[in-house]
Amino acid sequence: MARTKSRKRKPAGASAELRFIPLGGFGEIGKNMLVFEYGEDILVVDSGLKFPDEEMFGIDFVIPDVSYLLENRDRIRGIVLTHGHEDHTGSLPFVLPRLDVPLYGTALTLGLAMGKLSEFAPSYEPELKEVRAGETVELGAFRVRFVSVCHSIPDGVGLIIETPEGIVVHTGDFKLDPTPIDGRLTDYNAFAEAGKKGVRLLLSDSTNAERPGYTPSENIVGKSFEQILRLHRNRRIVIAAFASNIHRTQQIFDAAARFNRKVALLGRSMVSNVELARRLGYIQVNEDLLVPAGEAERIPANRLVVLTTGSQGEPFSGLVLMSKGEHRHILLGPKDLVAIFATPIPGNEKLVSRTIDRLFALGCEVIYDREQHVHASGHASQEELKMMLSMVKPQFFVPVHGERRHQHRHAQLAVEMGLSEANVHILQNGDILRIHRGKAQIKGSVASGIVLVDGLALGEMKGSVLKERRELAEDGVLVLSVVLDEEGKLAGEIRLESRGFIHSTDAKELYEEIHKAVMKAIGSTGEKAAQDPEQLETRIKGRVREVIRRLTRGTPNVVPMVTILGKKEESA
Repeated sequence: MARTKSRKRKPAGASAELRFIPLGGFGEIGKNMLVFEYGEDILVVDSGLKFPDEEMFGIDFVIPDVSYLLENRDRIRGIVLTHGHEDHTGSLPFVLPRLDVPLYGTALTLGLAMGKLSEFAPSYEPELKEVRAGETVELGAFRVRFVSVCHSIPDGVGLIIETPEGIVVHTGDFKLDPTPIDGRLTDYNAFAEAGKKGVRLLLSDSTNAERPGYTPSENIVGKSFEQILRLHRNRRIVIAAFASNIHRTQQIFDAAARFNRKVALLGRSMVSNVELARRLGYIQVNEDLLVPAGEAERIPANRLVVLTTGSQGEPFSGLVLMSKGEHRHILLGPKDLVAIFATPIPGNEKLVSRTIDRLFALGCEVIYDREQHVHASGHASQEELKMMLSMVKPQFFVPVHGERRHQHRHAQLAVEMGLSEANVHILQNGDILRIHRGKAQIKGSVASGIVLVDGLALGEMKGSVLKERRELAEDGVLVLSVVLDEEGKLAGEIRLESRGFIHSTDAKELYEEIHKAVMKAIGSTGEKAAQDPEQLETRIKGRVREVIRRLTRGTPNVVPMVTILGKKEESA
């Protein structure tokens, strides 16, 4: 049994309550982070990211606001990971070094997390605690059992958490696949046993709560790929898939070998994930099946499969670069068939559509329809969600992981299964669900929200940088450079540069009026300009904006830059 390093904690009083607090993943897809609190003990489950929307210019990804955890870091007994997808692990490099607590997860999950930590926080040495499905760890007031679940990545687990207020079941991301690729079934018995003991609270995956029936088995994707190989024997096959879907990668390797084709891997995450999965034994493939990306163009079209990233239209992914004709190793054309083995994550639809349009323009044949069985979701559909509710029989229920409509539909399913509406709670990020002596209520909240990551820099949503980027994108910028002598007289030509506003060749009259406005501002300031250039910059900005409003409908950012020749810096 794995245990955390010793941390001082006070005994919980008789008035202690179980508090469940989502810091991310509620009302959204991604950024999953859950907090359980009892007395002086805090347990954190997952630490994910989500990808930015189109208005977040230049932002790489979005992570949860963990200020509440930072304020209470001495009470955190550990972070437990349910699986290795980035929406559950992606914020670790920015969160774990600041909290510095033990990290629990299965072998593949920790391997993928370490890849991100090595990239973004190379100097940090985490305290890793590897666990297996079926094992139990004690984290303060919490006794956590790891339960095997099927998902679109190996080694996923749900959690059965014993607390002083009763048992909490967290399904993690799951589906009830009867024929999983690796033979690792969702552990029905563990969930059913918890239900027999009595479950105080069930937290269940809501991603597919709108989808009726059952989620198809991952096996159908392998059969679809074999069908593609049979029907297109003379084409080069390009497959875009999630780099983390190790099961799908294994099926592609197996089918390619049967049809005597080599496989070239493109995309850094695809290459690194396959290397990790092979090292840990989750993928079996003969070395001679793989060819380096640089040698792919030398392989006959009918003897090659290209497996690449880019199924979500990510700007610098392998598929997108190929669709733009910018990939250094692969040049696409009429000889190629491209199959996108994924459906767009909400918010990525436009990116995926643009990529598909560019592929058609290159002459490629493109397969992307769900009806052609090129993707099987990793999340349970309605009938499976009902089965989970039936097995666990919770007193209280909270739908997790999904947008508001997914949460509400999942809540309706719970009521249809016999739960009282009063015992079904739909939370928002930051809400506190308090459970004490068999009663539950949403009362109070903690700091929550989003933090934007741009490279290695972190910033709040309301920061000025993002606001400036939006203004530049919408209105452009007009920069004016003015050089004065020590007497405040013009000492050089006034220079105007415009970006994203209006081109100088199309705005002769406007630029002449702006020039006059700048000259008036200099004249009205006089010798004071040399002593207080900031005052002159303010006057120039005001007069130029008046001209622009009068002659155009634009509202560019006006940036005056006043330089005084011979001005010496005052000594401190």
